[in-house]
Amino acid sequence: MLRSRCSKSEIVALARSVTEGECDVRIAPAFVDERTRERLREAFSRGDFATWGYDDARADRAADPTRILAQAKSVLCIAFAYATEPPRRARLTGRVSNYAWSTDYHRRLLRTLHEIARRIDERAGEPVTAVACDTKPIAERAFAAKAGLGWIGKHTNLISPRLGSFVFLGEILTTLEIEPDAPLRKSCGSCSRCVDACPTRALRGDYTIDATRCIADLTQRTDAIPREMRALLGEWVWGCDICQVVCPPTNAAGHRGAESDAPRTPRTAAPDLLALLRLRSGEFGRTFRPTAMGWRGAAVLRRNAAVALGNALDRSTVPALLDALDGEPHAMVRAHVAWALGRIASPTALDGLRARLSREGDGSVREEIMLAVNAFGESGP
Repeated sequence: MLRSRCSKSEIVALARSVTEGECDVRIAPAFVDERTRERLREAFSRGDFATWGYDDARADRAADPTRILAQAKSVLCIAFAYATEPPRRARLTGRVSNYAWSTDYHRRLLRTLHEIARRIDERAGEPVTAVACDTKPIAERAFAAKAGLGWIGKHTNLISPRLGSFVFLGEILTTLEIEPDAPLRKSCGSCSRCVDACPTRALRGDYTIDATRCIADLTQRTDAIPREMRALLGEWVWGCDICQVVCPPTNAAGHRGAESDAPRTPRTAAPDLLALLRLRSGEFGRTFRPTAMGWRGAAVLRRNAAVALGNALDRSTVPALLDALDGEPHAMVRAHVAWALGRIASPTALDGLRARLSREGDGSVREEIMLAVNAFGESGP
């Protein structure tokens, strides 16, 4: 067995040797975490993750590592640093969360985790591992905290004392018994910078989050972004880093990501909003499909670009928005374009909205147009 041929320190060294860039490795016991199960059930009951449709069955699975690997005894928890230097943003460019700048991290991390698992199996002389990485229902942050990788902050992300909160988490479950590490005795204390900085008030300050109000969640949903939330998104077109950027331990950690975490192209880190508004499947496939933004499709990014342009309040964008109002094939996107024109509310924008109303066949788009023109005491035709 592995424990007679490879010590815990050798296992950790093995994991580090396979990993590109900086990481931390710790061990958690693979027991059923009743506290985490109840915490998740309470969150799901409150509707904190209503967008994703989570239920008690998911809470049960996430808290029990043996649902992934029967007879699991230990969880090798790894935190991979990914923060890289932010790009210079030009006028009318969108903001993208740091994690989505490069090639989709799921693919990169899974390759690394599977290679570590392969080497552990090889040393054990038999298959003794299973891999998880945000694609299987395991409470990653809870087990990482139990392993002593960090503590869960008021922004609900794991905070590593050395790497900050810009970390990807991966797990290798094993049937081998490996001495676990102790949790850290740390918390955010009286610090509430992330709570105060959140534009949408998604963070409650008690280490819970209403994800339905989180910008990261709002930019990934496939239906309409609630009207009352749109102005709060600013120029974010995918994800949000505000709560992490203001976090003192994360600031102290600096940019520790590997070269592979850097932006694939300038467009993936700071996309031109007008170009994003015109994005079609070919360019989407070449530029965004390989990133973590690729799974929701081009229409979601066009919708987000429309909201960001509305928040930019730049009248020079009105002609492009009017072109999109006429030429955009997706009614959901047209509705957000109409909202953006109403937010800018220049005479040209309002005239264009009135002209479109008589030709628009979709009820949700007509509603957005009428709300926009009626806000200025004008009724539609």
